[in-house]
Amino acid sequence: MAQALIFLAPGYEEVEMLTVVDLLRRADIAVDMVSITDALEVTSSHNVTIRADKLFHQANFDQAEMIILPGGIPGTPNLLAYKPLTEKIQEFAAAKKWLSAICAAPTVYGQLGLFHGCKATCYPGQEKNLGDATYVIQPVVQDDIFITSRGAGTTIEFAAAIIARLKDKKTADTVLEKIIYCSHR
Repeated sequence: MAQALIFLAPGYEEVEMLTVVDLLRRADIAVDMVSITDALEVTSSHNVTIRADKLFHQANFDQAEMIILPGGIPGTPNLLAYKPLTEKIQEFAAAKKWLSAICAAPTVYGQLGLFHGCKATCYPGQEKNLGDATYVIQPVVQDDIFITSRGAGTTIEFAAAIIARLKDKKTADTVLEKIIYCSHR
């Protein structure tokens, strides 16, 4: 069963979705790409169509340890508008299960009122939609049950933080080394 579920809404940011899936799978973390539409094929904000692993009703939320939201416009508003997903997000928050999001997608958690004063980051200009989060300008911010990140350019660091959370830092560092990742920070 999947340890993590990443959600594809029409208009998702494909780099943020595929990079996370790729790096988690390299770390031997089971991650399912889940369509929130009635079809497995979902088209990104840059007109790239990817075939999800499962439809929403097929996802195993009981087994999953983390929900991951890629950003993108109109992907992020489409995620927020999909009530079955927002209900599951709220259940994860209540159960203190991990919630991760990148780019504009942290605003989904903000608009659901879930941050409760936690630190978070997002795509510049979207911070007004973070609810009561304390906005931090860093590539990746981890606080309480949340991992948030700023955008496509921070996706590798975002995926590494997820790997460290679901496995350990050594595994994350090994994956980064194998892909020849060099941080310029």
